[in-house]
Amino acid sequence: MSAAVPAPGPPPGRSPADPGASGTPGAHGGLGALAGGLRALPPSCGPVRLVGVDGHAGSGKSTFAARLAAALGGAPVLHLDDLATHDELFAWTGRLREQVLERLSRGEAAEYHPYDWTSRRFAPPRRLPPAPVVLVEGVGAGRRAVRPHLARLLWMERPPEESWRRGRHRDGPGQSTFWDGWTVAETRHFAHDPSLPFADILVRECTGGYEWRPRRLPAVDEEPNRHSW
Repeated sequence: MSAAVPAPGPPPGRSPADPGASGTPGAHGGLGALAGGLRALPPSCGPVRLVGVDGHAGSGKSTFAARLAAALGGAPVLHLDDLATHDELFAWTGRLREQVLERLSRGEAAEYHPYDWTSRRFAPPRRLPPAPVVLVEGVGAGRRAVRPHLARLLWMERPPEESWRRGRHRDGPGQSTFWDGWTVAETRHFAHDPSLPFADILVRECTGGYEWRPRRLPAVDEEPNRHSW
């Protein structure tokens, strides 16, 4: 879908102080087990194990992806809001396919043009190497156009209203108009193209770290894995 939102500035999940970096990872030793499991998967996009991190805006995807990337030894992270625009919040699948997926599938480095949310135009190309594991982070990382290329889909387990409330508080009143438009667009997107039913792993932020569990539990319930940062 596409939606026009008449507000400048970065999209939900990316603060003005974080224009494009993966984020500042904290201690990540507890994520080693998850990272090891991802590295052991068969490749899903050429030589790459492409791992999606999806969830509602404000659910903590960027922070978690940064910490997981650090646990993976510096895995590249593609932020999907670098491919979206003010007028195309979710109509970025063509850019993702042409600039990223097709190149990675051939074992080549991808080159995509990140969108500048302040100047409202695309910036010079940014390189994304075909590393053993590449993380794709953002709302819609598990949409149907992306899923065939994913080795695993992770979902941040936080309700939408709570996520949006956190995001609004983080971004401040200057982004309230953007958030008003975003929540409508996100709700429509997930109604038409949900990710949660197809998630392999549910990730929940808890005191001092994260816990995760498989989306489809075996017959005997398992305790979730709990790991500190």
